[in-house]
Amino acid sequence: MQAMDDMELLREYAARNSEAGFETLVSRRVGFVYSAALRQVRDPHLAEEVTQAVFIILAKKAGRISDKTILTGWLFKTTRFAALAQIRAAARHRRREHEAQMQTELQPTAPDLFWEQMSPLLDEALASLGETDRQAVLLRFFENKSLAEVGSHLGTGEDTARKRISRALEKLHRYFSKRGVSSTTAIIAGTISANSVQAAPVALAKSVTAVAIAKGAAASGSTLTLIKGALKIMAWTKAKTALVAGACVLLAAGTTTLTLVASRPVHIQGIPKDWSIMSGNSDQWSWSDNSINGHSTTGDSILASTKQYGDVTLSAMVSTTNHEATLVLRMQDADNGYLAAFVPDGTPTAKRDTSKIVLIKRSAGEEKELAIFKRRRLSAPGQLEKLTFSAKGPRLEIRLNDVPILKANDTTFTSGFIGLRVYGWGDIPCDGVFSNLTVR
Repeated sequence: MQAMDDMELLREYAARNSEAGFETLVSRRVGFVYSAALRQVRDPHLAEEVTQAVFIILAKKAGRISDKTILTGWLFKTTRFAALAQIRAAARHRRREHEAQMQTELQPTAPDLFWEQMSPLLDEALASLGETDRQAVLLRFFENKSLAEVGSHLGTGEDTARKRISRALEKLHRYFSKRGVSSTTAIIAGTISANSVQAAPVALAKSVTAVAIAKGAAASGSTLTLIKGALKIMAWTKAKTALVAGACVLLAAGTTTLTLVASRPVHIQGIPKDWSIMSGNSDQWSWSDNSINGHSTTGDSILASTKQYGDVTLSAMVSTTNHEATLVLRMQDADNGYLAAFVPDGTPTAKRDTSKIVLIKRSAGEEKELAIFKRRRLSAPGQLEKLTFSAKGPRLEIRLNDVPILKANDTTFTSGFIGLRVYGWGDIPCDGVFSNLTVR
């Protein structure tokens, strides 16, 4: 008889309160959670408490977790939230003293040195990836799934999974390099596979199961405080994912105009309060000179609405001195939607100094050009141009300075989020400037 997978065990527990099923699930995943917690809190006892909290939360939420959820990703994020709550609750000087003691006691051999350098940064690096990239890395290197299995879990083919993992490893490589940990993507992949999941203490699985099944009734006061802190972070993150602050939304003549007015100095001033970071980091976006400014050297960074639109027109004055400035429509997530990329003369990606504007469909992270417009001396680096991107039914249209230049029909995405995107990497950064942003 084939053993039940993780979600089946969770459903069995939620529906029938199957303690045996939950215990089996804990025994399978306790090493993964404990290892992630240990990397972040750097203390075995605190890591055990974080592990306990994660499985109590899992037991509490068992009936509300979607069947489409990849449990590895859910456990990774929940462990991260619990670890953050633990770190915030711990006294800063005690943590520093403990880390100093650990460094004195540890005498890593040469093969282990890279892991010792990388380990404290790993979870933050994984958190910086897009959701699908992170799921791919977790499945491949934490669960040792084959590329075909990764593709199956993500709903793509083996080749797409291979490309996604390769790109994710490049992003991790850049992340570590910027923090003084030099290596190669191959070494990163091998090191994660060899070290990421360690055996949890022998008795931990049973104690975790017993307390989790009781929904935390027998948990210590510090564990209950930790759970409360983790749930608060989870709720805040779900409602306000990397929220950027402050704007006035004016309704006039049937047109919604996002008037970019700086408010109190919290998060990013001047950016609509109902917009958030879809991919990348909030520090890649800023507000100055009545403009939204985006900058990236680590791949995609997308600033998007939290409201979804079907038929919509997004317009802005755009410019860039490096790479491109892009408007996005009908985004389902960072890997799926439509993009209008503006590339002026003289930028690193403008071949033969030829300006171009490209209408792109991104599906499962793969980009396909639906239409392209090229012309020399169309625009110079840093020169402001009015770019308008419209979607009405299957019809997509791009206008430059109110003149139609590109049209295409596509029915893949009928609604989604709107926003702004910059994309740069390594020695080719991307600087995008967006002003006079309007939506109608």
